Formats: sequence, structure tokens, C-alpha cells
Amino acid sequence: MRFPYLPDASGGYVPLFLAPQAGVSESPFRRLCRRFGADVVVTEFVSAEGICHGNERTREYLRFEEEERPIGVQIFGAGPERMAEAAALVSDVYRPDFVDINFGCPVKKVVKRNGGSGCLRDLGLVERIVRAVVRATPLPVTTKIRSGFDEKTRDPVTIGLRCQDAGAAVVTLHPRTRADMYSGHARWHEIAALVDALDIPVVGNGDIKTGEDARRMQEETGCAGVMIARASHGSPWVFAGARAALDGRRLPPLPDPAERLAICLEHAQNAVDFERNHKKAVIEFRKHMGWYTKGLPNGRQLRTRLFSLTTLEETREVLKCYLERELASAA
Repeated sequence: MRFPYLPDASGGYVPLFLAPQAGVSESPFRRLCRRFGADVVVTEFVSAEGICHGNERTREYLRFEEEERPIGVQIFGAGPERMAEAAALVSDVYRPDFVDINFGCPVKKVVKRNGGSGCLRDLGLVERIVRAVVRATPLPVTTKIRSGFDEKTRDPVTIGLRCQDAGAAVVTLHPRTRADMYSGHARWHEIAALVDALDIPVVGNGDIKTGEDARRMQEETGCAGVMIARASHGSPWVFAGARAALDGRRLPPLPDPAERLAICLEHAQNAVDFERNHKKAVIEFRKHMGWYTKGLPNGRQLRTRLFSLTTLEETREVLKCYLERELASAA
């Protein structure tokens, strides 16, 4: 099935994707990234077992708002039948715009259960999973892969071809192996090779730190879309810069400290509104707070104070006092 959120072979507009990131790509953050220019978002990766068992925490991962569309739900697992069951349930109950299969996660606890990039040790299994999921859902099925499990198995073109042959509508490549984790450099030439080899669209992912990086990746690889992951942490405005660069416009200025913290508070408010337990929301938001305040003057002392707070009201007051103090010292 064709993926409708990417251009056809004639090219043109290059969409930006927010990567599925555990503990980061929650609904409040996805909405914020959409506002800054992300064209397509994907949920945090969700266990097929958790979906099939009706796990309460899993149901929380699957929640999304209409304004987030187009949105994909990313699932992971090692059993074709279980993955198919999960895809069917997600499609029927949650009705996302597409289903994405995670063949890229390098985290040990996922890999040891043969999920994520663990599947890349057995390309027959990869193909069986994709075929089973494609049969189980009327939605487009996409796959996110790495270049291999390790250097010995590094072969992104063969992996991508197996996904395409099994019915995947899109392949997203992060050109590192599982053994690489996040070290070294993403080999963008492997994205270009995959683009040349496949008939379906390829989305590039890896080492996009700035808007200019997004433009450079697209020009060097010919990828149909660009996916941004870690560069979005505490910087959802990276999508605005990437959009400008891809469109050949001047990059917008980065937000000053006051603007940055205003965006941070907007994100925090959305997180509190979305989470039923407000104290839990504030505590879990600390990771985002750390990213938003990175690089700010006296940021370490600010983070120490913020990480002790449990209400949004206290957070607002601390940030207000910080800005007043920093503005006064700069005058």
C-alpha cells in the first residue's frame, strides 16, 4: 500500500518526521514538534505483547490527539503472529494513520528478547514479521531499520529489499549497526544506496543536529523524507530550521532564553494536562527540563533547583525568578 505522506517519484516537498523515541516522543512533545514543522510523528515504540495483553501502561503509550495526525504507532516484538495481532488491534481501536515496525532499537532489554534490532540477526524473521503485519492491517506498514546487527551482518540494502518484498510501504534507515549503538558517524552513503536499490520511499535518519544537516542529508542521499531524533530533545524548533533549510530559506534565529523557557513551560503544561497524575507528570518532565536548560547561563544551578520541584506552579516561579535575575545581571 502506498504511503500517502511522502512525495511520489517526481519529488518535490520533503517531509520531516519526528522519530519514535522511548520516554521522549509522548503526545505533548509530538504536538509541540508538529507546531514547529514536523510533518509526520510516530509514537514511542510499544510492545506487541503489552498491546495484546491490554497492559494499562501500554494503553497510555497509544493515546494521541487528532491534531497529531498524520501519526504512526510503532510496535516491536519477535513473533510474527503476535505482531500481527497487535497491529490489528491498534488499527481497529486506536486508528492511527500507519503502523511502523521497530527493527532498529539497540537497547539490551529489547534485543535480548529478539525485538528491535535483534531481529536483524534473522532476515527471514524480519520478512515474516512484515508480511504478517501487512496482512493484519488495512493501514500502510512502514519499517525502521539499522544497517545490520553488527559489522559482519551490515547490509542495509538487503534488509531494505526484504522489507520491501514483504510489503513495507516505506523503509527508514538509521545507518548504524546495533553494535554501534549511537557511537561514531551515521553512514549517509548507505541511505543513498538504499534509495537507489528500492522502489518504495526511503526516509533518512541519523546525525541530524541542525536544519542545515537535514538539507545536506537530503541532497547527499536523495531520501524522500528526513527523520529527526535526538536533536529535538529540548529543541523542538529544530524542525523550523530544517523546514527552512529544505525549502531554501534563511534559517530562523534560535530562541533566546526567555523564548526557550516559554516553550519549555508550554510543553510542561501540555504534559501536566495529558497526564492524570500531575505530580508524576512534573517529575517525569525533568528530563525535558534538563534539555531545555542546557547551555543557559548558570544552567547547572537552575537544574538543581528545578529537579527538586513537584508542581508546575513552583516551576513557573523558579523560571520567572531565574529570567529576572539573568536579565538584571546582563543589563
